[in-house]
Amino acid sequence: MLLDLFPFEFHLDPTLIAGATLWSLALYWGFSPVSEWVIHQLNRWFNYAERMLYTSEAEYERTRKARESQNAFYASLFSIVPFLIVGALLNWGTEIALDKSWSISVGIIACLSGGIYELGRQDGKKGMNS
Repeated sequence: MLLDLFPFEFHLDPTLIAGATLWSLALYWGFSPVSEWVIHQLNRWFNYAERMLYTSEAEYERTRKARESQNAFYASLFSIVPFLIVGALLNWGTEIALDKSWSISVGIIACLSGGIYELGRQDGKKGMNS
């Protein structure tokens, strides 16, 4: 196993991982305008940071489209990190307040609530545009 390669022991608690990811998904859906803002800001920062690496304007413009789409992918991938951190904190608080057996159940309830909110928000936005 991969964990046997290290001279020290890792203890990965599956309940902690499942609860934190459920909470982070619930937060990602429940605060979708914030997640879109985080993606946009990360994309801007990645594009700005990569622009500083080029000295030639012609080389920068030649590869611009591919790099911007790659940066958009990375921004959407890394946008979950703040939600994972807050989700882990909320999961920890749930384990402290209720018990370890409740952490996944409350995470599932929060995930369902966030998903329903996101569906209603999108439906409301679609109704306003029609």
